[in-house]
Amino acid sequence: MGKRRNNNKRDINGWFILDKPIGMTSTQALGKLKFLLKPKKAGHAGTLDPQASGLLPLAFGEATKTVPFVMDGRKVYRFTVRWGEQTTTDDVEGDIIETSDVRPDAQEIEKLLPEFTGEIMQVPPQFSAIKVNGERAYDIARDGEKVALEARPISVHRLTLTDRPDQDTAVFEAECGKGTYVRSLARDMAIMLGTRGHVVALRRLLVGPFGEEDMISLEKVEELANSAAEELDFDLASLIRPIETVLDDIPALAVNRVDAARLRNGQAVILRGRDAPVFEGTVSVTSAGGLVALAEFQQGALHPKRVFNLNSD
Repeated sequence: MGKRRNNNKRDINGWFILDKPIGMTSTQALGKLKFLLKPKKAGHAGTLDPQASGLLPLAFGEATKTVPFVMDGRKVYRFTVRWGEQTTTDDVEGDIIETSDVRPDAQEIEKLLPEFTGEIMQVPPQFSAIKVNGERAYDIARDGEKVALEARPISVHRLTLTDRPDQDTAVFEAECGKGTYVRSLARDMAIMLGTRGHVVALRRLLVGPFGEEDMISLEKVEELANSAAEELDFDLASLIRPIETVLDDIPALAVNRVDAARLRNGQAVILRGRDAPVFEGTVSVTSAGGLVALAEFQQGALHPKRVFNLNSD
């Protein structure tokens, strides 16, 4: 971890949890971190809108092979809805298309929340990354066309009203599953309350196993990048979350060094007797305490799907 190569890139393997600032796309944030920390490989798990802030998990090195496990995890958002105006984008970026003088009170809002909790159907915003006939919905919407988006099932595990700063705004916290659009929640709640509404502030607080305590500000990263190389490598070692952090929800299986070598070479391993799991499916394979592979155990054989090349520094 932190080892430098001749091409000036760092061999970093693990998760870096950025507190993304407002006004920057997720891709721009990743690009900034790649410039400052110079990881050999990097990607992000779960896009945040430019006007949203908060938790953006960045995968460095071999952690990029585990991105789907984070993207499928639960997410928690804190968001503020302004009543009385609906916009084209369902947030502050769009043009106002509908207005209303109705302002719901706290009791009306609280009574509505169960309608938006559990397994519900949701129509994504017109300006979203959903693909329609091979094109992103936001590209079609920017051309002035109406996008025909179908309702999709989503899971909202928790939705609470946390603050009521004034009659025009309300602050909510939502814990939800993959594919949920908070902007759509705001739009639909407003309509059911007999008014209109859009999101004016959005902050992500949790993604999968990562929470607020894991977040590192961009200012902190810039400060680190100005440190001496040895000092930066030391600080990074303490800030990078292990790859295994995102694999806690799947079974772990330890194998010997011989079987580990076979898996790393892409070969299946037969497990019998006491070494064989009592289930089938995806497992996280380790050897001598180190992560070896993600594999599928089927009919007595372990088939490697993602092999990790984690050499000690």
